[in-house]
Amino acid sequence: MTFQRASGVLLHPTSLPSRLGIGDLGKAAYEFVDFLANSGQTLWQVLPLGPTGYEHSPYIMNFSTFAGNPLLIDLEQLVQDGLLDANEVTPIADENPDRVNFDRVIAHKMQLLKLAYDRFQKARSPEQPTAFKQFCQEQASWLNDFVLFMALLEANGGKSWHQWEPAITRREPDAIQAQREALQDSIAFQQFLQFIFFEQWRALRQYANSKNIKIIGDISIYVCHNSSDVWADPDLFKLDPTTFEPAFIAGVPPDYFSTTGQLWGNPVYNWERAQKTNFAWWTKRFQVTLQYVDIVRVDHFRGFEAYWQVPAGEETAINGEWITAPGEQFFEALGKALGTLPILAEDLGIITPEVEALRDRFDFPGMRILMFAFGDDPNNAYLPHNYVRNTVVYPGTHDNDTVIGWWQQASETEKQFLAKYFGYESPSAIHDINWLLIQSALASVADLAIIPLQDLLDLDGRGRMNDPSHNDGNWRWRYRSSDLLTQALSDRLLAITQLYSR
Repeated sequence: MTFQRASGVLLHPTSLPSRLGIGDLGKAAYEFVDFLANSGQTLWQVLPLGPTGYEHSPYIMNFSTFAGNPLLIDLEQLVQDGLLDANEVTPIADENPDRVNFDRVIAHKMQLLKLAYDRFQKARSPEQPTAFKQFCQEQASWLNDFVLFMALLEANGGKSWHQWEPAITRREPDAIQAQREALQDSIAFQQFLQFIFFEQWRALRQYANSKNIKIIGDISIYVCHNSSDVWADPDLFKLDPTTFEPAFIAGVPPDYFSTTGQLWGNPVYNWERAQKTNFAWWTKRFQVTLQYVDIVRVDHFRGFEAYWQVPAGEETAINGEWITAPGEQFFEALGKALGTLPILAEDLGIITPEVEALRDRFDFPGMRILMFAFGDDPNNAYLPHNYVRNTVVYPGTHDNDTVIGWWQQASETEKQFLAKYFGYESPSAIHDINWLLIQSALASVADLAIIPLQDLLDLDGRGRMNDPSHNDGNWRWRYRSSDLLTQALSDRLLAITQLYSR
């Protein structure tokens, strides 16, 4: 797919302001879309939208690659739908409004969502039951397994599926049918949550599209072991055939972020099995994702050419090996199934000529990160003068510090080279480093430029979304109020967007 010259903003919906402790798909989301439109932006990039578990990583701890996160449901809309009363939707008194307190949010919102479900069961609105039934039928290929999985997860006190009753772990038909009957109400509640999430998300996306804004979604290459995906299709993953625990763990070797590599904890794929099914599960995954987003950013693209496999039980990712994956065959099959492939390739990390060849074989735009550019080497691929057009450029991504936070910690070599590159006498002469990199991204020849909202808001490292070198405390940043999206900020972004024909 050929992308027109454009720009946009990276912001996950959980980071939106809300009086309920976490961003949602309500008023602030629509105001953010308005801000994008008024600022000349035509792209909104989000992270994976699935329901998260331990530490709430949308990439590593996700109960499903298909489902939506019910914590994003706008309760105010449920008031309008007649499923909640206005006085029931009370705000969360949060000691730190810049951070999501997931424990508090889950307890508060799930109680209200269950109340809304009870009223929904009485079919107060005559239109909703019909739409609900249609949704369940249309999404049955993934929804049926997911809702049963979530009901069983609750019934088993949160234990991983491989620790359930053996007959349920192995998905023996009679045992599964018995559980579907025993857990009918819990299953219906999970169906309700998914129905409401996707109804609200669809409305928000349609609003964004009406403003000429496309949504960039995100497919994480790996899924959580304790997920409906692995439970429903264990043969697609390299698991111990007796215990169903991962035989190998996904990650990356030592890199920019960690001297011992990154050990993610996810099971790796059995690509041989996937090939025998003509990549049916993967194709379904992209088909479902493209029902709700316009463009897909494929996380850890290099894993489709070769992936880092670490034996289970290792404490670090050092003792792993590269295993070749059938990326070319997969994307050929995906193209036959879907036609046009609106895909962005996250080609960061250890990138080989083979990975670049796979990316270029399908004309997927790769990524360039300005923070990686200033190591005193004019041939650095991340320097703007080395870009090709079929590229998406970022000052930094959700895995990086904010520009201001990075600049505060940058080495003297980086600072001196950056000053020289942009024509400053010294680093001390540089003011508004974040806007310098924003302008550089927009000015570059890259077809697409994406700016994290934190950089537009002049935030330092306290606005960082994720630090890959730490497992805990990530994915919690929020901005406090839509009042931060001022007309002055919009005008400033619009001016440089127009100046560089985006």
